[in-house]
This record gives sequence, C-alpha cells and structure tokens, in this order.
Amino acid sequence: MQSLCFNPAAPGFPPLQNQNNINLTLKSPRPAPFAPQYPRRMPTRRPHRTPVQAGVRAGGRDGPENSILPNLHEALLNPKHDQGSSTAANRVRGSLPGDQPGRATLRGKRRPIQDGCAHVTPWQVAILDLFPLRSSFPLSSPWGNEGRAAELRGNCTMLGLSLREVSAALKQGQISPVELCRKCLSRIRETRFLNAYITVSEDKALKQAEESEKRYEKGRALGILDGIPIAIKDNFSTAGIETTCASHMLKGYIPPYNATVVQKLLDQGAVLLGKTNLDEFAMGSGSTDGIFGPVRNPWSYSRQYREKRKPNHHRVDEDSNWLITGGSSGGSAAAVSAFTCFAALGSDTGGSTRNPAALCGLVGLKPTYGLVSRYGLIPLVNSMDVPGILTRCVDDAAIVLGILAGHDVKDSTTTQDPVGPFILPILRDVSKLCIGIPKEYHTPGLSSETQALWSKAADLFESKGAKVVEVSLPHTSYSIVCYHVLCTAEVASNMARFDGLEYGHRCNVNVSTEAMYAATRREGFNDVVRGRILSGNFFLLKENYDDYFVKAQKVRRLIANDFVKVFNSGVDILLTPTTLSDAVPYVEFIKEDNRTRSAQGDIFTQSVNMAGLPAINVPMALSSQGLPVGLQLIGRAFSDQQLLTVARWFEEQVQFPVIQLQELMDNCQSIFQHEKLTSVSLK
Repeated sequence: MQSLCFNPAAPGFPPLQNQNNINLTLKSPRPAPFAPQYPRRMPTRRPHRTPVQAGVRAGGRDGPENSILPNLHEALLNPKHDQGSSTAANRVRGSLPGDQPGRATLRGKRRPIQDGCAHVTPWQVAILDLFPLRSSFPLSSPWGNEGRAAELRGNCTMLGLSLREVSAALKQGQISPVELCRKCLSRIRETRFLNAYITVSEDKALKQAEESEKRYEKGRALGILDGIPIAIKDNFSTAGIETTCASHMLKGYIPPYNATVVQKLLDQGAVLLGKTNLDEFAMGSGSTDGIFGPVRNPWSYSRQYREKRKPNHHRVDEDSNWLITGGSSGGSAAAVSAFTCFAALGSDTGGSTRNPAALCGLVGLKPTYGLVSRYGLIPLVNSMDVPGILTRCVDDAAIVLGILAGHDVKDSTTTQDPVGPFILPILRDVSKLCIGIPKEYHTPGLSSETQALWSKAADLFESKGAKVVEVSLPHTSYSIVCYHVLCTAEVASNMARFDGLEYGHRCNVNVSTEAMYAATRREGFNDVVRGRILSGNFFLLKENYDDYFVKAQKVRRLIANDFVKVFNSGVDILLTPTTLSDAVPYVEFIKEDNRTRSAQGDIFTQSVNMAGLPAINVPMALSSQGLPVGLQLIGRAFSDQQLLTVARWFEEQVQFPVIQLQELMDNCQSIFQHEKLTSVSLK
C-alpha cells in the first residue's frame, strides 16, 4: 500500500494517482503542547510553468472522473448551490449606490517624503488629536493638490505613520520609543470598549521601549521594528504573558517560551503591547465567541459610517447596533484599525486574517504555507494554519513578512530555501500581468456592491494594460464541505491534548480520572469547540473514515490541482472578493449559528488554505453604508513577493479613505462610567 503525507503547499507536488491505495491518516498529538503536529519536510522544488496534462481523473486509474464528489456531497446533506449566471465577461458596470466621485479612480504618482521618510499613505491622515510629532515632517502632496497637502501636514500624527516612516522618525530623534509606547498604551485605554485586547502587558512593553531607547542613543538599533509597538493574537505563545485562546481551558496559562514569530519580532526590537481578542481557539469568523466577549469594529464609530446612518443617539455606549470585525483575528484587526499599534499578528486557517482585514479596512496577508514557522501557534488545523499579518499598508506587511519568513528547525514544514527581505520593486507596467477572474466565485449571497467593486478592479487592471481572463476552479463548490470535514477532524485531534493534567483548566472531580477529563473539557470548551470536536470524532470513526475523511482529502487535492492548472496556464494573480459584503451589525450576525456564519464568511478564502497558497486582502473602497470593502489577490505557492508587489500597485491605484474616528474620541470618556470590560488587564 502506498503511504503519502498530504502537503498541498509543496511546490511541484505531483497530482495524486491511484488514490484508492493512499493511506491518509490523522496523526496523534505530539507531547509538546503547541508544537507543529506534522513533522514532514517540504520539497524545495518550485513549480514549472508548463501546461497541466489534460485528462487526469480525480477518481484514480480505476474510477470515473470526480466519482467521489457526489457521494461526499450527498453524505453531508449539503446540496450544491447554484452559481448563478454572472460571469467575469458580463461584469456589472456603472456607479454604485451612494458611490462618491473618484473613490475608485486612479491616483497620481506618489512623491517621496523629505528627510529620509518613505512615501505618503492615506493612513498618515490621522484626524485624531494624538500627540503630534515634535517637528512635523515636510510632506509633499501625492494628489497634486497643495490644499490637501496642507491638511495632511496639519493632521499627521505618529500613530498614523507607516512602519518605515515611524522607524525613520525614531532614528532621527523625532520620536522616542518610550513616548511612542506610552501613547499607544493611552490609546488602548481610550478605545478599550472595542474589546480588542485580552491582556495588555504595560510594564513589559515600557521596559522593552526603554531598552530600545538606550539602543537608539548608542546608534545600535536592532532593525526596522526597533521600538515600534505591535500586538499579538492570543493564540501565539508568549513567554511570561498569559496566553488564553479566549477559552476557559487556557485561562491563566503562561507559556515558558515564545512562538518563533514572536521571538523574531522581539529580536528586531519590536515592543509587544499585549495579546488581542479572538474567537475561542480561533474557531469562528466574527470574533464573537470568545470568553472575553465580542470585538467591536472601529468603523462602527467612524464619521463615514455614522453620517450614512444618521443615528438618533450619539453616545458610543448607548449604541447597541455596532458592527463585527470578522474573525477570528478580529482583535488584531481592531487594534491596528484604531491606531493602538502599528501592526499585529493574526492566524489564518480558513480566512481568519483576510476576513477581518476586509471588514476593518486593512491589509491582511496570508503567506504561503511553509514560508513562516507555526511553532508556538496553538494549533487549530495543522495542515492549514498559517501566521497572518495585519497592517495599514502593503509595504508594512512586506516588512513584517521579511522578518518572519524562513526555515525553522522547530517546524519541519517550513521551507529550506533561503528567504531574504521582501523588498518590493516599483511596478510601473502591468501589461505583462495576466489576472484571472474565477467564474465560480460569483456565488449566491455576494452583495451587488462587492460584485461591482470586483468588476471595477478588473477593469482597472485591464485599463492599465494587464490581461484579464475568466478562469475556472471547478471544485470550488465542494470547498466548504471539504473544509468542514478536514477542519473538524484535525480539531478533534488537536483538542485532545487539553485534558486538565499538565496545564490549563482542571475541574475538581474526585470520582475518577475519566470523570475529571470529561468535566474539565465540558467546563473548559464552549459549545462551538465541543461541537467541532464531536463532528471530527464522527468523521474519524472507523466506519466513517473512508467515506468522509479520506474522500475529503482527495477533494482537497482536486481543489489544489485546480489552482495549479490555472497558474500553469499563464495566469499570474487571481482577483476575487474577500467577503460576501461589508461588515454586518452584531445583532444580525448572532442570529445564525457559528458554523453557518463561518461557511458564509470564509467562502472565498477557505480553498486558498487547502491549497497552501499566498493571498492578501487589499481595501478598495467604501460601500454605500460608509464601510470598507476589500478584494483578495491570490498567487501561486511561494510567489509572495510577486503577490505583494502587485498588491502594492493596486493599493496605489485605489484611493481608499482613512478611517475618521473623531466621534469615537469625543465619546470614549463616557464609556468607562457605564461599561466594565474585565478582558483588559493592564500589567
């Protein structure tokens, strides 16, 4: 019998043949609590840009093509959705309801900032009165409008700067690391009703900032992130800082070590502000199911959104119709969007970084599987988990990725190819690019505004000379059900390590060890986690294993092969929506169960994780409600630099507005008298 360890991200991995003889087993957890569970080495061979041979059958040599698909679909009682008649060739054209002139128009060439800074981004226009720089940077206008440039100069604050710009300010003495850290901590307090943070490590952050200040005084900065405050999703292990996964099961757990990605940031001198909120064990798409309460989207309190709503009340604490952030990295997204930090780490298993980035108007990067170490990331689905990056511009995401990427001896799934800094070349000509529009992504439930913006983006590429073609990913319709089987199966395995013996919550039951196990897991996990454990164990039962888990693995290979065929046909980048619509109110979101919402929220993102590809959300425009709408760019495996280069070009062409949070600042002081948020513990 042939034995094969499935690795969808391995470049050049051949299509599976003789699939009926493949032994795909789910390995038991390793003793180390949060180490990667699948110790396999990734091939370093890169994919060849040659056409895929036609006629490869999904059912293997002995079975009919796609024979496993109807059985799997029928077994899970999930009928195939009608994909509709819309195609990329018949894209909707014209203005959107409530569209503003010039919102998706082309922007003029950016001029460099003087005094050694980089380029101006819309995020510099921070209208918040947040401790201006000691002496303002002389800024030139990227729009060719000196009146606008004057407004930009007057409103530029340090919390609105990009990573490259704030690093230059630190080197020039315009800002001190301690001042920067204190202002971020103050900002966290002012916006604590957003519930973005679970733990704020104030003392540790100030100590790190003081050490950074000493290094700057000696001219020995560790790197571009030295002295810059960042935030970490609370499913990454952080030495000496509580790591909870927003679950009772790990409440009070303090890891003795740092995750590899956390350690790499600290080695560059980054200041760790704290741990951000999430769905329990990252199982969700709204950041609403953790024990510390839901995360509020900062855009709920933006001037753009409130002017569209025209509410009868204006106090933030009286508004119950606030918006979700998306998930599960919603806390990280809210933290960056509200200017409490300059970048944040999330995790991405089925869209958990890109989804909240789209709803919060941020850049959300999911790197290629195997490019960034997962060591210390508390696992959800080992074969799909990837550390994600949330920033306010593409260049910032590239900087962080350049620090995090590379081989890690503690994670054998990481690539052994040398990885250098991701320096993005200036892309002036896109005429050699081929952009693919998947026709299957015109799904029921896709809002008309999102579809229209998707079409506008395709038109933008086309107008600049890029070739835009319609492509087919025929197994997309099976991605949700396939993802559910594989996800829950690995969840059942990963959650088995939480038994109350070595760490985390333990129920005081003296009847027997088995009774203690059962009581601990009943108390420690919420309904969502317990439900996924039950589903996964069902799929892994001996009588169900072949009909569910093995077939889902085969479908996953078909989904991965769809992407390979498209990229080998000459397509460079796929352009898709990230979410079905803009952010929805919390009261509407909770009307449906977690599984339904996760399937809906991640419909465009799950297949990317199953194929192990890099993808990025780039905010494009505001909807008629004044809320962000983002689009997703997908690249071939290990083409992260090309993906980021195209994403930055797209970002520069689209004039996405900065969030205006003055109303939030005017009202935040009244919140502390009416609302108790026990989630934030300033230590």
